Amino acid sequence: MKTILETDSDFICDINALCFQLLSTDEMELVRASKTQILFRKGDNLTKQGAFASYILFVINGLAIQYIEDETNRSFNLRIIKPGEFVGLSSVFTKNTFNYSSVALTECQVYLIEKEAIAHLVKQNGEFGYKLIKRYCEQNVNLSETLRTLIFKQMNGRLADSLLYLDSIRKDYPDIYHLLSRKNIADFAGISTESAVKLLKTLEKEAVITLKDKDIDIEDKSRLDKISKNG
Repeated sequence: MKTILETDSDFICDINALCFQLLSTDEMELVRASKTQILFRKGDNLTKQGAFASYILFVINGLAIQYIEDETNRSFNLRIIKPGEFVGLSSVFTKNTFNYSSVALTECQVYLIEKEAIAHLVKQNGEFGYKLIKRYCEQNVNLSETLRTLIFKQMNGRLADSLLYLDSIRKDYPDIYHLLSRKNIADFAGISTESAVKLLKTLEKEAVITLKDKDIDIEDKSRLDKISKNG
Protein backbone atom coordinates (compact mmCIF):
# COMPACT_ATOMS: atom_id res chain seq x y z
CA MET A 1 0.00 0.00 0.00
CA LYS A 2 1.29 3.47 -0.82
CA THR A 3 -0.03 7.00 -0.92
CA ILE A 4 -0.17 8.48 -4.42
CA LEU A 5 0.91 12.12 -4.45
CA GLU A 6 -0.06 14.82 -6.94
CA THR A 7 3.49 14.72 -8.32
CA ASP A 8 3.23 10.99 -9.13
CA SER A 9 2.59 9.98 -12.74
CA ASP A 10 -0.33 7.72 -11.76
CA PHE A 11 -2.13 10.42 -9.76
CA ILE A 12 -5.77 10.81 -10.87
CA CYS A 13 -6.85 14.36 -10.31
CA ASP A 14 -10.55 14.25 -11.29
CA ILE A 15 -13.34 12.20 -9.73
CA ASN A 16 -15.34 11.07 -12.75
CA ALA A 17 -17.99 8.92 -11.06
CA LEU A 18 -21.56 9.92 -11.91
CA CYS A 19 -22.61 10.46 -8.29
CA PHE A 20 -19.82 13.02 -7.77
CA GLN A 21 -20.95 14.93 -10.85
CA LEU A 22 -24.06 15.86 -8.86
CA LEU A 23 -21.95 18.03 -6.54
CA SER A 24 -21.52 21.77 -6.75
CA THR A 25 -18.08 23.34 -7.15
CA ASP A 26 -17.84 24.01 -3.41
CA GLU A 27 -18.94 20.47 -2.58
CA MET A 28 -16.34 19.02 -4.95
CA GLU A 29 -13.69 21.10 -3.24
CA LEU A 30 -14.78 19.62 0.08
CA VAL A 31 -14.29 16.11 -1.36
CA ARG A 32 -10.88 17.01 -2.82
CA ALA A 33 -9.77 18.43 0.53
CA SER A 34 -11.01 15.33 2.37
CA LYS A 35 -9.57 12.59 0.16
CA THR A 36 -6.29 10.73 -0.09
CA GLN A 37 -5.38 8.62 -3.10
CA ILE A 38 -3.96 5.20 -2.25
CA LEU A 39 -2.52 2.34 -4.30
CA PHE A 40 -3.29 -1.07 -2.80
CA ARG A 41 -1.17 -3.87 -4.19
CA LYS A 42 -2.58 -7.34 -4.89
CA GLY A 43 -3.19 -9.07 -1.56
CA ASP A 44 -3.37 -5.85 0.48
CA ASN A 45 -6.37 -5.34 2.76
CA LEU A 46 -8.49 -2.34 1.80
CA THR A 47 -10.51 -2.73 5.00
CA LYS A 48 -10.25 -5.00 8.04
CA GLN A 49 -13.32 -6.22 9.88
CA GLY A 50 -13.60 -4.56 13.28
CA ALA A 51 -10.98 -1.88 12.54
CA PHE A 52 -11.76 1.78 13.24
CA ALA A 53 -13.23 3.53 10.20
CA SER A 54 -12.55 7.24 9.83
CA TYR A 55 -13.09 7.15 6.06
CA ILE A 56 -14.93 5.35 3.29
CA LEU A 57 -13.26 4.08 0.14
CA PHE A 58 -14.12 4.77 -3.48
CA VAL A 59 -12.52 2.34 -5.95
CA ILE A 60 -11.09 4.09 -9.02
CA ASN A 61 -9.74 0.97 -10.71
CA GLY A 62 -8.96 -2.64 -9.85
CA LEU A 63 -10.91 -5.49 -8.26
CA ALA A 64 -11.23 -6.62 -4.65
CA ILE A 65 -13.13 -9.24 -2.62
CA GLN A 66 -15.41 -8.25 0.24
CA TYR A 67 -15.65 -10.92 2.94
CA ILE A 68 -16.54 -11.57 6.57
CA GLU A 69 -14.58 -13.75 8.97
CA ASP A 70 -14.99 -15.33 12.40
CA GLU A 71 -12.69 -15.76 15.37
CA THR A 72 -11.17 -18.93 13.89
CA ASN A 73 -10.22 -17.12 10.64
CA ARG A 74 -12.89 -18.88 8.61
CA SER A 75 -14.13 -16.54 5.90
CA PHE A 76 -17.14 -16.12 3.63
CA ASN A 77 -16.90 -14.06 0.45
CA LEU A 78 -19.75 -11.61 -0.08
CA ARG A 79 -19.00 -9.98 -3.43
CA ILE A 80 -16.46 -8.73 -5.92
CA ILE A 81 -15.83 -4.99 -5.51
CA LYS A 82 -15.48 -3.27 -8.89
CA PRO A 83 -14.38 0.20 -10.06
CA GLY A 84 -16.90 2.93 -9.25
CA GLU A 85 -18.07 1.26 -6.02
CA PHE A 86 -17.94 2.50 -2.44
CA VAL A 87 -16.51 0.40 0.39
CA GLY A 88 -17.43 1.01 4.03
CA LEU A 89 -20.61 3.05 3.50
CA SER A 90 -22.18 1.55 6.63
CA SER A 91 -19.61 3.35 8.80
CA VAL A 92 -21.10 6.69 7.69
CA PHE A 93 -24.53 5.80 9.03
CA THR A 94 -23.88 3.32 11.86
CA LYS A 95 -20.93 2.30 14.04
CA ASN A 96 -17.39 3.55 13.60
CA THR A 97 -15.84 0.26 12.54
CA PHE A 98 -15.75 -1.71 9.31
CA ASN A 99 -18.19 -4.63 9.49
CA TYR A 100 -16.31 -6.63 6.85
CA SER A 101 -12.85 -7.06 5.38
CA SER A 102 -11.81 -6.54 1.77
CA VAL A 103 -8.66 -7.60 -0.04
CA ALA A 104 -7.26 -6.50 -3.41
CA LEU A 105 -7.43 -9.10 -6.19
CA THR A 106 -5.44 -6.79 -8.45
CA GLU A 107 -3.69 -3.49 -7.92
CA CYS A 108 -6.40 -1.05 -6.82
CA GLN A 109 -6.32 2.73 -6.91
CA VAL A 110 -8.67 4.04 -4.28
CA TYR A 111 -9.79 7.35 -2.81
CA LEU A 112 -10.02 7.39 0.98
CA ILE A 113 -12.65 10.04 1.75
CA GLU A 114 -13.26 11.23 5.30
CA LYS A 115 -16.67 9.98 6.28
CA GLU A 116 -17.61 13.28 7.94
CA ALA A 117 -17.33 14.90 4.51
CA ILE A 118 -19.63 12.26 3.00
CA ALA A 119 -22.15 12.65 5.84
CA HIS A 120 -22.13 16.43 5.27
CA LEU A 121 -22.80 15.99 1.55
CA VAL A 122 -25.64 13.54 2.17
CA LYS A 123 -27.34 16.09 4.46
CA GLN A 124 -26.68 19.04 2.15
CA ASN A 125 -27.19 17.59 -1.34
CA GLY A 126 -30.39 15.57 -1.60
CA GLU A 127 -29.71 14.09 -5.03
CA PHE A 128 -26.21 12.96 -4.05
CA GLY A 129 -27.61 11.52 -0.81
CA TYR A 130 -30.32 9.67 -2.75
CA LYS A 131 -27.78 8.05 -5.08
CA LEU A 132 -25.52 7.05 -2.21
CA ILE A 133 -28.31 5.59 -0.09
CA LYS A 134 -29.65 3.77 -3.17
CA ARG A 135 -26.26 2.06 -3.57
CA TYR A 136 -26.23 1.18 0.12
CA CYS A 137 -29.72 -0.35 -0.10
CA GLU A 138 -28.79 -2.34 -3.23
CA GLN A 139 -25.84 -3.83 -1.35
CA ASN A 140 -28.15 -4.74 1.56
CA VAL A 141 -30.58 -6.48 -0.81
CA ASN A 142 -27.70 -8.53 -2.22
CA LEU A 143 -26.57 -9.42 1.31
CA SER A 144 -30.10 -10.60 2.16
CA GLU A 145 -30.10 -12.83 -0.91
CA THR A 146 -26.72 -14.22 0.11
CA LEU A 147 -28.07 -14.97 3.58
CA ARG A 148 -31.09 -16.75 2.08
CA THR A 149 -28.77 -18.91 -0.02
CA LEU A 150 -26.68 -19.87 3.01
CA ILE A 151 -29.66 -20.77 5.17
CA PHE A 152 -31.85 -22.64 2.71
CA LYS A 153 -29.60 -24.18 0.03
CA GLN A 154 -27.44 -27.28 0.03
CA MET A 155 -23.80 -27.27 -1.10
CA ASN A 156 -24.53 -27.86 -4.79
CA GLY A 157 -27.05 -25.01 -4.87
CA ARG A 158 -24.61 -22.66 -3.14
CA LEU A 159 -21.84 -23.50 -5.59
CA ALA A 160 -24.20 -23.05 -8.54
CA ASP A 161 -25.15 -19.60 -7.23
CA SER A 162 -21.47 -18.71 -6.86
CA LEU A 163 -20.63 -19.81 -10.41
CA LEU A 164 -23.57 -17.87 -11.86
CA TYR A 165 -22.52 -14.78 -9.91
CA LEU A 166 -18.88 -15.03 -11.02
CA ASP A 167 -20.01 -15.65 -14.61
CA SER A 168 -21.88 -12.31 -14.49
CA ILE A 169 -18.63 -10.63 -13.39
CA ARG A 170 -16.73 -12.43 -16.14
CA LYS A 171 -18.66 -10.57 -18.85
CA ASP A 172 -16.71 -7.42 -18.00
CA TYR A 173 -13.64 -9.10 -16.51
CA PRO A 174 -12.82 -12.21 -18.61
CA ASP A 175 -9.81 -13.12 -16.45
CA ILE A 176 -11.75 -13.21 -13.17
CA TYR A 177 -11.12 -16.91 -12.56
CA HIS A 178 -7.39 -16.41 -13.05
CA LEU A 179 -7.52 -14.05 -10.06
CA LEU A 180 -9.35 -16.54 -7.84
CA SER A 181 -8.15 -19.69 -6.11
CA ARG A 182 -10.41 -22.69 -5.58
CA LYS A 183 -10.56 -21.61 -1.94
CA ASN A 184 -11.88 -18.20 -3.04
CA ILE A 185 -14.65 -19.95 -4.99
CA ALA A 186 -15.40 -22.23 -2.02
CA ASP A 187 -15.62 -19.17 0.24
CA PHE A 188 -18.26 -17.65 -2.06
CA ALA A 189 -20.34 -20.79 -1.55
CA GLY A 190 -19.61 -21.17 2.17
CA ILE A 191 -18.22 -24.69 1.74
CA SER A 192 -14.82 -26.32 2.18
CA THR A 193 -12.23 -26.19 -0.60
CA GLU A 194 -12.30 -29.98 -0.84
CA SER A 195 -16.10 -29.98 -1.32
CA ALA A 196 -15.86 -27.25 -3.94
CA VAL A 197 -13.24 -29.16 -5.95
CA LYS A 198 -15.31 -32.36 -5.77
CA LEU A 199 -18.52 -30.60 -6.85
CA LEU A 200 -16.75 -28.82 -9.71
CA LYS A 201 -15.48 -32.15 -11.03
CA THR A 202 -18.99 -33.61 -10.75
CA LEU A 203 -20.43 -30.68 -12.70
CA GLU A 204 -17.76 -31.20 -15.35
CA LYS A 205 -18.59 -34.92 -15.66
CA GLU A 206 -22.24 -33.96 -16.12
CA ALA A 207 -21.23 -31.52 -18.90
CA VAL A 208 -22.59 -28.52 -17.00
CA ILE A 209 -19.20 -26.79 -16.89
CA THR A 210 -15.73 -27.20 -18.38
CA LEU A 211 -12.60 -26.86 -16.26
CA LYS A 212 -9.38 -25.71 -17.91
CA ASP A 213 -6.56 -24.84 -15.53
CA LYS A 214 -8.07 -22.10 -13.34
CA ASP A 215 -10.79 -21.20 -15.85
CA ILE A 216 -14.40 -22.37 -15.55
CA ASP A 217 -16.74 -22.24 -18.57
CA ILE A 218 -20.47 -22.73 -18.13
CA GLU A 219 -21.63 -25.10 -20.89
CA ASP A 220 -25.23 -25.64 -19.79
CA LYS A 221 -26.53 -22.53 -18.04
CA SER A 222 -30.13 -23.79 -17.88
CA ARG A 223 -29.04 -26.85 -15.90
CA LEU A 224 -26.91 -24.70 -13.60
CA ASP A 225 -29.90 -22.39 -13.08
CA LYS A 226 -32.00 -25.44 -12.20
CA ILE A 227 -29.38 -26.65 -9.69
CA SER A 228 -29.37 -23.16 -8.18
CA LYS A 229 -33.16 -23.06 -7.84
CA ASN A 230 -33.49 -26.58 -6.50
CA GLY A 231 -30.39 -26.39 -4.32
